[in-house]
Amino acid sequence: MEEELLVRTEHDPTEARLEELGVMDWPIWTCEPSEFPWEYDSAETCLILEGDVEVIPEGASEPVRIGTGDLVTFPAGLRCVWKVHSAVRKHYNFG
Repeated sequence: MEEELLVRTEHDPTEARLEELGVMDWPIWTCEPSEFPWEYDSAETCLILEGDVEVIPEGASEPVRIGTGDLVTFPAGLRCVWKVHSAVRKHYNFG
């Protein structure tokens, strides 16, 4: 049986947590409302600055809903579909 690749979400992480990770030094990515498939070659951690997204992992029974203020980690190897309901702006870091 294949190991399940889980999306981890921290809702409203503390400023200390964000500072510890150096989030404010990470690049910013933006995306207008859209839907697209995505595969993570390496792990990504991101802080959602704006937006509303459903991420549907391949084979999962439930989508993962993420939005403003969420710190999210996507594991390497994850295949999913992003459904961007409202424009996204996020800090991101691979590795």
